Amino acid sequence: MSKQDYYEVLGVGRDASAGDLKKAYRKLALKYHPDKNSGNPESEKKFKEISEAYGILSDPQRRSGYDQFGHDAVNQGAGGPGGFSGNPFSDISDISDIFDDFFGSSGRGRGRGRERVNRGNDLRYDIEITLLESYSGKKTTIPVPTYVTCDSCTGSGDSSNSGQIECNACQGRGTVRAQQGFFMIEKTCTRCSGSGQVIENPCTNCSGSGRVKKEKTLSVNIPGGIDNGNQIRLSGQGEAGLNGGPAGDLYLFISVASHEIFHRKGNDIHCQIPITMATACLGGSIEIPTPDGKKASLKIPGSTQTGDQFRLRNKGMPVMNQESFGDMYAHASVETPKNLTKKQKDLLKEFENISDDETTQPDSVTFFSKVKEIFKDLKN
Repeated sequence: MSKQDYYEVLGVGRDASAGDLKKAYRKLALKYHPDKNSGNPESEKKFKEISEAYGILSDPQRRSGYDQFGHDAVNQGAGGPGGFSGNPFSDISDISDIFDDFFGSSGRGRGRGRERVNRGNDLRYDIEITLLESYSGKKTTIPVPTYVTCDSCTGSGDSSNSGQIECNACQGRGTVRAQQGFFMIEKTCTRCSGSGQVIENPCTNCSGSGRVKKEKTLSVNIPGGIDNGNQIRLSGQGEAGLNGGPAGDLYLFISVASHEIFHRKGNDIHCQIPITMATACLGGSIEIPTPDGKKASLKIPGSTQTGDQFRLRNKGMPVMNQESFGDMYAHASVETPKNLTKKQKDLLKEFENISDDETTQPDSVTFFSKVKEIFKDLKN
């Protein structure tokens, strides 16, 4: 019994391209595959026929022999180096194609026949604010150079809604093969980015990517209490995605500049407060600045020493997103008088002469007593 012509088996003409052959084979293979026609011997027979036909016609050398000599060329070379080996797939990607069609491309990570959309990249924007701005919060605008959705094609990349066609660089497979030394490697097609499809009439404004480079201005609300190194995430304000894909996010990295008076530790504020020698000795009340731009009254007790610390509750930084505050710590720094007049010097000498060192300067007495003991021990 004579075999049916291979071209007739696949339902294509003798001038069919490789893409036409593959399309016809895929359609028939899906129809007659045994997994879809369990227990049907006719479907199994038909599947073997179309597999054999495609195995010959998809190979350029075997197809040439078949076109010249018909089935005789196949029968003479059966099992030989150039003959039909019974493998219906001349290319390993053909197997992948059938699995993709049966089980879905998502299971194999390929996007055949679908437009590949990619999420846009996240962006980072560094912004510096003052300590007082970090206390009160700040509303500002920032310029962000980025990719935005193309207005001409609304992100589709298609200038005329003509849709997509098969990529001619990879014949719709999404991959191309290249020879490297003794090895044949398969790589993602650069023209279609692995989708197997390209836009027939790409948008001239964005070259088919669906996005364009542009600087956009964003309004930013920086909350009070934010600290150095904190981040603010602006969802969807990063780069626009490719081919209409979702946009990435924008991350603001906050840097708080140093302040000449205030120093922040957590939510607390620390500052050095200069105090006159008279106030340190006698006590008194002074006004000191606070980070909210106001002033607070601080009571200084008598005999205050440099380094003494005074706590002002709830005068520190606001706790971000809460209704509470840290504390403020004022560190006393007793200022030694300079450029004294003769009268002032005489008064100080008089004070020194009438002072009882053990009462007025106990630390000095204790220190020098210890020094004497040290030298006494050294002599012994």
